[in-house]
Amino acid sequence: MGPPLSNGPLAHPNHPVVGAHMNRAAANLRSWLRSPAWAAAAVVLVSACASTEPPKEQMAVAKAAVERASGTNAAEAPVELASARDKMARAQIAYANKDYAFAKQLAEQAEAEANLAEAQARSVRANRALAEVRESIRALRAEIARAPS
Repeated sequence: MGPPLSNGPLAHPNHPVVGAHMNRAAANLRSWLRSPAWAAAAVVLVSACASTEPPKEQMAVAKAAVERASGTNAAEAPVELASARDKMARAQIAYANKDYAFAKQLAEQAEAEANLAEAQARSVRANRALAEVRESIRALRAEIARAPS
């Protein structure tokens, strides 16, 4: 390994090779600092380090959605409803642990699962009603076919 550059003649900023390289590097840095890219990078860095606010609203919305879906939908969409309840419980634990970003994510997922459970339950009820109507139509057609002309 050779001697460090700081002790040799090549380390001097006025050296034709090193000096030009240092001037280009400084110019590149100044140019980058004047561009909006550094501001965007700074915003991303600061927002990543900033503390996340507690997701009170999202927690309340998700809880309401899970409660709403729990009513008559429990028997018609049990898997989706169980998933919504599980995610809501996990969101509450994350919230209690002050892991607000994870709590918000889980609350959003719980809300989506609850909405899915409601939609699934509506679909089951609609299919049941459709089957009843089709059966009524079949019975009426059979009666018409038996009636004397």
